[in-house]
Amino acid sequence: MAFRPNPVVVRRRGRIVLLKGRRAAKVIVMGRAATVAFGAVLSTLLVPSLGFAASGQMGQPQMGPPISAAPPPPAPVAPYVPPQRGAPGAPPHNAAGDEATYEHCLSLAKTDPSAARDLAEHWQSRGGGHPADHCYAVALIGLKQYKEGATHLEALAKAMDHAPDSLRADVLDQAAQAWLLQGDAARAYADDSAALNLLPGDPDLLVDRAEAAGSEGWFDKAAADLDRVLSSDPNRIDALIYRASANRELGKLDAALIDIDKAVSLAPNAVSALLERGDILRMKGDLAGARRDWVRVSELAPGSSDSETAKTNIERLELKEDAAAPAGTKQ
Repeated sequence: MAFRPNPVVVRRRGRIVLLKGRRAAKVIVMGRAATVAFGAVLSTLLVPSLGFAASGQMGQPQMGPPISAAPPPPAPVAPYVPPQRGAPGAPPHNAAGDEATYEHCLSLAKTDPSAARDLAEHWQSRGGGHPADHCYAVALIGLKQYKEGATHLEALAKAMDHAPDSLRADVLDQAAQAWLLQGDAARAYADDSAALNLLPGDPDLLVDRAEAAGSEGWFDKAAADLDRVLSSDPNRIDALIYRASANRELGKLDAALIDIDKAVSLAPNAVSALLERGDILRMKGDLAGARRDWVRVSELAPGSSDSETAKTNIERLELKEDAAAPAGTKQ
């Protein structure tokens, strides 16, 4: 399922995130107020963690994939044991100081994830608890250790049994994004399903689970989640684009074109929408329309990977047109 980066920005429960294709940023990028709030809640949970034992999923997925499509269970991950907490002589916790440390650690994870990991480890050794654990996992993702980061986030969500469901769901959603970066869409789907068990019907989580389903090739399940989102928010652009992509893969081109035309009307410069509409128009035989959309992508995002994709698509169109031209008409 061709879920492509979208320049539209969405605010999710206080977090500012770039839409798909920026999965690492989704895990790391948080607004300052959201970071402080997240840290404030976590800092109330500064009890020694139970240790990151190899984590299973929290609860059962709401709509798991069919048994026939299910991949073999993932190989067990070695347990992660955090440093000893509450060492004798350790200074008492200060909520304001913990929030500042947490904010600094996550900020550092954006620019120097290795330094953020070291800071988080040191903080863990001083009894940093869940905030330190979270920053440690985020730093691992910044270091492209996606599997390790994802399993740590899963275990953290399980250990945060006194935290609000919304916070635990956010951590599981971040784990799902890390699994997508790792290339394990089935595990991502399971984590987003566990998050939805905590926040049933949450539209952001439904969109993210749809992305995981599409990445695994479960296009019918992706479309079902997106139907739920769009029934309550018909103008949600990312959901429109993703459902168009799912329906394209399912061969439902008329339905796909309706969604993608609406997405382009709402966000005329959304590169992902134009790329998707070009694909749909090509499949419907409107080669001129497909070319126009792909040319527009190159104009909007010169030098980007999206622009390269658009140029490649145009070149393929021209090759097919040359091959189909009658003898003697080629230049």
